[in-house]
Amino acid sequence: MKLWKTRSLAGAAAAVSFFLVSGCAAVSSEPMTYTDTLFDSVISLQIYDSRDQDILEGCRELCQKYDVMFSRTNEESEISRINNAQGNPVEVSPDTATLVKKGLYYGKLSGGAFDITIGSVSRLWDFKSEDPAPPDPAAIAAALTHVDYKKVVVEGNTVTLQDPAAALDLGAVAKGYIADRLKDYLEGEGVRHALINLGGNVLAVGDKPDGSSFNIGIQKPFDESGIPLTSVRIDDKSIVTSGTYQRFFERDGSLYHHILDPASGYPCNNGLASVSIITDSSLTADALSTTCFVLGPEKGMSLVNQLENVEAVFVDTDSQITYSNNFQK
Repeated sequence: MKLWKTRSLAGAAAAVSFFLVSGCAAVSSEPMTYTDTLFDSVISLQIYDSRDQDILEGCRELCQKYDVMFSRTNEESEISRINNAQGNPVEVSPDTATLVKKGLYYGKLSGGAFDITIGSVSRLWDFKSEDPAPPDPAAIAAALTHVDYKKVVVEGNTVTLQDPAAALDLGAVAKGYIADRLKDYLEGEGVRHALINLGGNVLAVGDKPDGSSFNIGIQKPFDESGIPLTSVRIDDKSIVTSGTYQRFFERDGSLYHHILDPASGYPCNNGLASVSIITDSSLTADALSTTCFVLGPEKGMSLVNQLENVEAVFVDTDSQITYSNNFQK
């Protein structure tokens, strides 16, 4: 059996990205950097045009606040309060209410391929166990009866799960939302050149101080060499990748990864190894990377090609690359 821990993979992805950033073009000075382990990931934030440590401290406070607020496993989080309310309405912060509404929007857009009530299923899968194994099929079948984003109601800042046994899991949108809020904060502090990396959710604030774009690597699936399969240049945009190699385990010759299909309760098995989405909003990129992965190569790419200002890079299990129609090479 082979097991790669989530945290080490997130760190490897970050290393690839930042290797390409530093190798692209010289910058005026070394960036001011904040690193941490939050959101089940190794995160890093680099600011190129400020030496104000208070700004970094503000980023740290925001990240730690959201880490608690959106966690499915932290009993003090607002998501846990909703999940444990037995169907009763729960008043939450505007951030949480907004994030839930965004999740419901992508559920409708995808026809349920993206579903934030996947929590009843995802909590059965333990990718951190020392000896991980697939859940009992009967347990998955029972949990699937509680997956239905249409039974989530948001009224103002009050969230209600109409199915008392349902459970929210905002893991497919939370980091994107947090990255967007960090960018808002940085821009409000006068920062114009920065790079936010929340464990593979990358968001550029402007470009580099010398005017060049950030060059972000897309990992070759299951490759540990650090050599990217390809790269994408971005400025003032986000790129988010969902891949089978980020959290997974092998059991009895089968690979089980963390991107679950709401229709089956099992990891998607459609020939894709990763989906990267490039667009202005990190939340949009985050949600669409998961949505398109679940939809599969044909339906996923068809969706991207219908959307404005959205580019995509699909990588299949043979490491073959497919680009969206409007991808800027």
